[in-house]
Amino acid sequence: MLSILGEKIHDGRFLRLMKGLFEAGYLEEWTYHATLSGTPQGGVVSPILSNIYLDALDRFVEKTLLPAHNQGTQRKLNRQYACLNKRAHRLASQGRTEEARVLRRQKQTMPTQVLNDPDYRRLRYLRYADDFLLGFVGPRSEAEEIKRQLGEFLRSQLKLELSEAKTLITHGRSQAARFLGYEVTVLHDNRQRDRRGRRTINGQIGLKVPGDVVRAKCAPYLRNGRIVPRVERINGSVHDIVVRFQLEFRGLVEYYRLAVNLRLLSRLKWVMQESLAKTLAAKLDITVAKVYRRFGTVIQTPRGPRRVFRVSVERQGKRPLVALWGAVPLVRKTDVPLPVPYQPARAHRASLMLRLLADTCELCGSHDHVQLHLEHRLKDLQREGVAGTSWARAMVKRHRKSLMVCESCHREIHAHRLAHVTEWNTGEPDDRKRSRPVRRGAAAKVLPR
Repeated sequence: MLSILGEKIHDGRFLRLMKGLFEAGYLEEWTYHATLSGTPQGGVVSPILSNIYLDALDRFVEKTLLPAHNQGTQRKLNRQYACLNKRAHRLASQGRTEEARVLRRQKQTMPTQVLNDPDYRRLRYLRYADDFLLGFVGPRSEAEEIKRQLGEFLRSQLKLELSEAKTLITHGRSQAARFLGYEVTVLHDNRQRDRRGRRTINGQIGLKVPGDVVRAKCAPYLRNGRIVPRVERINGSVHDIVVRFQLEFRGLVEYYRLAVNLRLLSRLKWVMQESLAKTLAAKLDITVAKVYRRFGTVIQTPRGPRRVFRVSVERQGKRPLVALWGAVPLVRKTDVPLPVPYQPARAHRASLMLRLLADTCELCGSHDHVQLHLEHRLKDLQREGVAGTSWARAMVKRHRKSLMVCESCHREIHAHRLAHVTEWNTGEPDDRKRSRPVRRGAAAKVLPR
């Protein structure tokens, strides 16, 4: 890793800092563990270090695997499907609508293209930190060859080993691959059709909420299969309890907002709602039914009325604090915008850095030994004999105490100041304050011993 960083970064202090970070170790359950290899899981800089280290893998896939396993423009047309389609059109033109309808239903159970086309291959690659996913259209033997090439490259070039337990070859239509908490699968359902009766989702990539994730999230609210209150939260206020439950549920829903089976989280919503009602009942020493009567209400949402828990805390001179439970809709969101890249930080148009880089005299436009002239105070430029000079007017107009000038202009400025300015200090950074004579009769300062 240090050698990869050293290829682009030539700062020994930074590289030593990174070496210390790699050897610092980590704390887990308040127990220190030494870092024997890699970076700690969940470290602040671990994702960006993974991107730097695995950049070679990205280039290998882009330049070697993708060109070798992408061929053909599209799959061949299924001849059996095309024959049934022509027969259905012929029967419909002859007025035999019932027979044509039977053929249309039969053809809609077949693929329109040849799925196992030997002249068509597609390979797609996606990586996030140290997790990557490859989607391949082709036989399993070629998929195993791709896996073998990846393993050899990681072993020989990056000194890494593929985890056999996690690196799996999964059939997209019959199974689901796990990636970043989602189940990635190929959708297939002949019943999903558009207004014209055409199948719409077959062959599309679908993201799903794993069932074990829902069961794991329900586990803290269950005991022996029954919903129980969260007694560790009873000491908080009613408002804080509702906010805590709502934040946990909202975070999970927003993460799985792209899933086609987002409604699977309705089970978790019901479990959390019952646990919330029992927690409030235990805190207020009332029944669960009274909790529903006291805090249950109906609010209007863009999707119609929705029954929620509402807790309001009045504040003097301010708007009340309102906490809602149940206001997060379980609706799939497909119009997620792409992340906007960060805009580069722009320096101010008149910043000192840009003026120094310009290397131009701001009085005559010369590029000969450009220097920086500084004034102590702007009001000194309004003195008699100074205010009328070109350099003073330029500084007052810019409202700045600095001026970029060439060597000759700088010399003229100081010659003019020595003739007209009576103050001892010229305002230059290297101009030392001169000692003045002590007035006659002035008391000397004596330092205490």
